[in-house]
Amino acid sequence: MAGNTFGTIFRLTTFGESHGIAIGGVIDGCPAGLQLDLEAIQKELNRRKPGQSEIVTQRKEPDIVNFLSGIFEGVTTGTPIGFTIENANQKSKDYSHIKDAYRPSHADFTYDKKYGIRDYRGGGRSSARETACRVVAGAVAKQLLKDIKINAFTSSVGKIFIDKPYQDLDFSKTEANLVRCPDEAIAKKMIARIKEIRKQGDTIGGTVTCVLQNVPVGLGEPVFDKLHAELGKAMLSINAVKGFEYGSGFCGVQMKGSEHNDLFNADGTTQTNLSGGIQGGISNGMDIYFRVAFKPVATIMQKQQTLDKYGNIVEIQGRGRHDPCVVPRAVPIVEAMAALVLADYYLINKTTKL
Repeated sequence: MAGNTFGTIFRLTTFGESHGIAIGGVIDGCPAGLQLDLEAIQKELNRRKPGQSEIVTQRKEPDIVNFLSGIFEGVTTGTPIGFTIENANQKSKDYSHIKDAYRPSHADFTYDKKYGIRDYRGGGRSSARETACRVVAGAVAKQLLKDIKINAFTSSVGKIFIDKPYQDLDFSKTEANLVRCPDEAIAKKMIARIKEIRKQGDTIGGTVTCVLQNVPVGLGEPVFDKLHAELGKAMLSINAVKGFEYGSGFCGVQMKGSEHNDLFNADGTTQTNLSGGIQGGISNGMDIYFRVAFKPVATIMQKQQTLDKYGNIVEIQGRGRHDPCVVPRAVPIVEAMAALVLADYYLINKTTKL
């Protein structure tokens, strides 16, 4: 299976399935001499792991990362950093009912048709469990990018939105509630809505907003490897993502050029930032901000009609442990993928001029 590696210089390759022995990855291209805070890496994993609250899947996984190579006495050696995360709480029998049936809007059908075989236990390779590997690599990338601040948060659940600009939010409050929303009043409404949806045996989607601050000018490449293009690819590679916009995004199409242009200050900063910190595909030193849309989780605890591999329309109902809303656990994943992109372009930028 191709498509398991992300990045050009700072590269991550992941492996493993949801109900296999373990998942893991190899980080290549990380410079030697980086003092790693291993506890900080584990903390990032803990933010993503299942079973952490009543509004996420109740699969209980410790998600302890085990580093195999590339680190000596807490310092990177410049060689590949290999790691594994054990799958300790598989319940494969929860998926026996879909052995021959395809869940609507899931990867079951496409995987089976593409490869002629699929691991139906928890979705196998298509499971969002794979994203734990991205969080490990992203946590390493964050430590390489010491001066850059990366803050993501839940900005909407269903029709419940934060109605404040990110500049008016206190990011220190993001981890203070189950849904990872820095607006406490809105967070309560989001949590209540997710609980309501869960009782109905249904799921709901939402958005994650991410803000990148102190990004140096000059990250990104012309034409095909624009910074926003790579950020878009990174976000759209995350399970359940249906959309990506940065800066003014789709709202910008309603504006005139005279309204949308970011006029310069004498120091090179801009009076507004509708460009979202990127111009010509290259960072301009202003805050980079973008929004990622997550669909409702495909597996629901309600009866639905579906197709089986024999061409029959059959009835199916979800079983096992699933997120009623993936958004709260997606917040650290969005941060991790943003960090991977910035780390890669940070290293690429060092090769562009003397």
